[in-house]
Amino acid sequence: MRLIILIAVTTILLLELSDALPKSSVGGPMAMMMIVFLAVLALGLYEAWSQKRGVLGWLVSIVASVIGGFFGAAVASAILGTLLSHFSLGVPLAESQHPLRYIASAGMMLLALLGSWIALQIVNRSR
Repeated sequence: MRLIILIAVTTILLLELSDALPKSSVGGPMAMMMIVFLAVLALGLYEAWSQKRGVLGWLVSIVASVIGGFFGAAVASAILGTLLSHFSLGVPLAESQHPLRYIASAGMMLLALLGSWIALQIVNRSR
């Protein structure tokens, strides 16, 4: 699980550093959410595989991971939006080279994966 988190955060940071993510108001966030979706999906698949779940267990783990990951991403978005409102950069964060851009991207990924992990822990406790 640590390897999945490390790969996900490294991927998002490398894409941000290389300016590979689009800077448009639709393309950039959609690409970032696709990366978050793939990371939480990998987390759900890994949890189901490592716990040797049956078919229903795999489905429940994947669904719980995705729902928890998107809930975590929504919470991260609200937190980062509130924090960013206190900074007056003058330009949108996606167009700047401010270090906060990279911190926000990594934080978003970490909080999304934390939401996924919490959802998986809730499901595991209810089994």
